[in-house]
Amino acid sequence: MTSTIRPLKKKKVRQENEKIILDAAEKVFSEAGYGGATMQLIADVAGLPKANLHYYFPTKESLYRQVVQNIFNVWLVAAEVFDSATGPAEGLGAYIDAKMEISRRHPAGSKVWASEVMHRAPIIHDYLETALVDWTNDRIKVMQGWVEAGLMDPIDPRHLLYMIWATTQHYADFNHQIETLNHAQPLSDKQWQAAKRNIKRIILKGIGVPESELSRL
Repeated sequence: MTSTIRPLKKKKVRQENEKIILDAAEKVFSEAGYGGATMQLIADVAGLPKANLHYYFPTKESLYRQVVQNIFNVWLVAAEVFDSATGPAEGLGAYIDAKMEISRRHPAGSKVWASEVMHRAPIIHDYLETALVDWTNDRIKVMQGWVEAGLMDPIDPRHLLYMIWATTQHYADFNHQIETLNHAQPLSDKQWQAAKRNIKRIILKGIGVPESELSRL
C-alpha cells in the first residue's frame, strides 16, 4: 500500500512544481521576452531554487517551448467545437466565446505567442510549419464546407480565421490599453459577456448568417 502511495505523491508534487514553474515562466516571458528572461528570474518569480527549474526543464529553450505549446494546446481545445457544429452560427459562435475566455484567463500566454511570431518565430518556427499549418487547414476545410452548403457567404475562410484571431487575442495582447480606456479598470464579467455578444454578432452578420440565428447568440 505504502509503495503505491509514494509514487502517486511524487507525481502530484512534480505536477504542482511544473505548474508553478510554467506559470512563472509564462509571466516572465510575456514581460521580458525570450532574450530578456533568465532561468534565475523565473526561479525567483516561482519562489523555487534555480536548480529545481533545471531539474524539470534543462534549458531555457525547453521551458519556453513548453509555455508556447501549452497555450497552443489550449487553442486546439477551443477549436474542437468545429468538429460537431452544424454550421457557422454554432461553430464560430462557440469558437469566439472560447477564444475570448482564453484571452481573459491566459493573457500572458497569448502575449508570449504574439511576441514570438512578431520576431519571426526564431524558437518555434518548426511548430508553426507543422502543428499550426495542419490545424489551420483542417478548420478551413470545415468552413469551406459551410460555404458550399450555402450556410455562409463565399468568403475565404483563411482570412476569416485571421480576423477572429486578431479580434479575440487583442483582448489579451492589448489588455493594458483596454483597461486604460475602461477607466483604468479590468473588464467586469458583464463587460466580457457584452464583448463576446458584439464580436459574434459583427463577425457572423458579416459572413451572412441569418438574423434568426443571430438573435439566439
